[in-house]
Amino acid sequence: MISRVEIQPGRYHDSVRLMQASKALQGVTGVADALVAMATELNLSLLADMGFDTDAASGAGPNDLLLAVRAETEDAITEARVALDSALTHRPASSGGLDVPPPKTAGSAGDVNGANIVLLSVPGEHAFVEAMEALETGRHVMIFSDNVPVAQEIVLKTYGAEHGLLVMGPDCGTAIVNGLGLGFANAMQPGPVGMVGASGTGIQQMCCLLDDAGAGVRHALGTGSHDLSEEVGAISTLQALAALDQDPATEVIVVISKPPAAPVAAKVRAAAAECSKPVVVTFMGENTLEEGAGEVLAHLGMDQPAYGSWPADQDDHRPGLLRGLFSGGTLRDEARFVASPQLGEIGKKEDDPGHTFVDYGDDEYTQGRAHPMIDQTVRIDRLIEAAADESVGVILMDVVLGYGANADPAPELAPEIMRATDAGVAVVVSLCGTRGDPQGRDAQARVLNEAGASVWLSNAAATREAVRLVTTRIST
Repeated sequence: MISRVEIQPGRYHDSVRLMQASKALQGVTGVADALVAMATELNLSLLADMGFDTDAASGAGPNDLLLAVRAETEDAITEARVALDSALTHRPASSGGLDVPPPKTAGSAGDVNGANIVLLSVPGEHAFVEAMEALETGRHVMIFSDNVPVAQEIVLKTYGAEHGLLVMGPDCGTAIVNGLGLGFANAMQPGPVGMVGASGTGIQQMCCLLDDAGAGVRHALGTGSHDLSEEVGAISTLQALAALDQDPATEVIVVISKPPAAPVAAKVRAAAAECSKPVVVTFMGENTLEEGAGEVLAHLGMDQPAYGSWPADQDDHRPGLLRGLFSGGTLRDEARFVASPQLGEIGKKEDDPGHTFVDYGDDEYTQGRAHPMIDQTVRIDRLIEAAADESVGVILMDVVLGYGANADPAPELAPEIMRATDAGVAVVVSLCGTRGDPQGRDAQARVLNEAGASVWLSNAAATREAVRLVTTRIST
């Protein structure tokens, strides 16, 4: 095999386009492996994990483009370079059919069609300027970008609140406005439920659990993962809660968050108590999303269904630790809450001792890379590592479907799931999706199940199954 590692200084591209370029290179005949990414610390570590010589990348930084190719021949290397240039220079045709230059700022983008919401997905260091411009032109803002300083978030949200504008984010991956999904969102019918969420995957899991019961969601207003921190003080959450209380189409409100700061949680509960409509508060560490969905359905006079599963016979797996490989932070937190009473303390970092549940959607793992709900490379690499670790007996992972997510995640995961189960490791998958999602929820479940995984539509139920597998082998 021939390996090449190259750095192109100062050549920046969006992480999604770089992921697509990597896949284009991997599709070239004779190419065994390829990585196209910005030279962040995470991606340089991934380069080493893939077995490439990192000397050529020494001194590279996050504003430099990293190219690594391993191929059978020099001709394949040359073809890979051609594929790379094509992937990075090709621009998709405008869906509007007009040959006009794209807008260069958030404000001018909103001027194109009179939009009153601007969605930003730019590198975190540029998000503040663009968001402030959008706010100054009188538009609500959804900031998909992460790695935005909290001080800047406070300035944006304070300005928005003072001018009657909602700032969703930074680090807001999911929202639904009048039935229309923004960012990562699942396909479902509008209905009488309104949500406020400092959690993207928390909103998505709640949507999926309600959809399975026949209940619809009209609005799900994301606030960003830091909104319920003590520093930010729930500025956007309180705004969104008040807006939904005034919305005549909303009958029940749900507030969802990762564990909030205690004083902020009290502030949110006090505001919820003042609402004219029932408010279900689901804070991770207090109750599960499954329990929250049950409360919502009860307010609507609906029964909670038995959520679907595709079981696999894995009771004879090898004994060992439980590894959680999550793309969603709230799904990770819910899993820790469910598993801890039986397993004890569960670490959040890869190098923590004992059982660990890691959120690979955290800022630490997304610098210079697309979110793991889109780009599964890092999690697949960790799945391989966990299966090869003799101390590991069970792997728990989430797969999140819907608009914006990986178009066909199960076939990418299936080969490594099969290798893991063949090695004696049990694999449990929490599949977050609706029947209407473009990936085909049930078809995805079957692919994962046929690879050997046990698949559950409720994240809490998937966690209970993983814990059962771990504790059964400990006690025998």
